[in-house]
Amino acid sequence: MHKLLTGHDCVSTQWRGWGGIKNGDLIRLAEEEFDLFITSDQNLRYQQNLSGRRIAILELSTNDLRRILAASGVIVAAVDASGTGSFRHLDIP
Repeated sequence: MHKLLTGHDCVSTQWRGWGGIKNGDLIRLAEEEFDLFITSDQNLRYQQNLSGRRIAILELSTNDLRRILAASGVIVAAVDASGTGSFRHLDIP
């Protein structure tokens, strides 16, 4: 993802050492350091209370790298349009 978002600082949960942390705790940790959380977890919005969050969340419909790369323009536009505390589901063809 960091290759798509060249104007942004991007890290993965694994790189950050957060690989085993569950969603609620993961969002809280991310919110302390980042403005945007990108995930392909389709259940996040149903399992977590996202109201009142400061971090923007972008939910991708897939984690397939080929599809993500093919939709890079749409993803970059969604990232640029994200605002504080927003949630957006992005359907990747």
